[in-house]
Amino acid sequence: MTIAAGPLPITQYRRFESFREYETLIDTMLPQTEAVIRVFDNALAADWNSVKRTAVVRQFLRRNPVNRVYMVLHDTDSIERKLPRVIDLCRDFGHAFKIRRTPKIARHLYDPFVIFDASHYLHRFHYAHMRAAQGIHDVEGTQQLLDRHLELWELSTPMVVGTSSGL
Repeated sequence: MTIAAGPLPITQYRRFESFREYETLIDTMLPQTEAVIRVFDNALAADWNSVKRTAVVRQFLRRNPVNRVYMVLHDTDSIERKLPRVIDLCRDFGHAFKIRRTPKIARHLYDPFVIFDASHYLHRFHYAHMRAAQGIHDVEGTQQLLDRHLELWELSTPMVVGTSSGL
C-alpha cells in the first residue's frame, strides 16, 4: 500500500524593515512551532518577557515533553534584572528551556535570528538596524542558520539562574 504525499509547501522569502513587525512575526510563528525554537541575539527584547509570549512558550513546552527552546545571547546579565518571566521559564522548564552566553571570541556576530523548527525563520541582518527577512518552508536558508546556531551553542556557556535566595 502506497500513501500519496501532497505537494511540497512553497518556499516563501520576504524582507521587511520594522522592529514591531519582527516582534509581531515572532508572536505569530511561536504558536505554530511544533518541536524546537532556537534564538540567537545580542540580548533578549522586552517582548520575550510579556505575559502573552511567555504564556505561549509555556504552552509550547507543556504540549510535548520533547519540545525545546535554545537561546544563545551575547548579553545574559540583563535577563535576571529585567525579564523575570523568562527566569521563571528557566526555573520551571530547566530541562527544556536553555539559555547560553557567547564567549568574547563570538561577540563580533551581529545578525540575530529565530528559527522555528527546521524550516521557518526570522533573520535580522544587524541587531542595531531593522532590516530583516522571513523564510517560510525555506529548508535551505534555515539549514544555514541551524548550522550557525549549533556552532554558537557549542562555543557558549550555560547561563546560571539563581534561586529565589540568590544562591
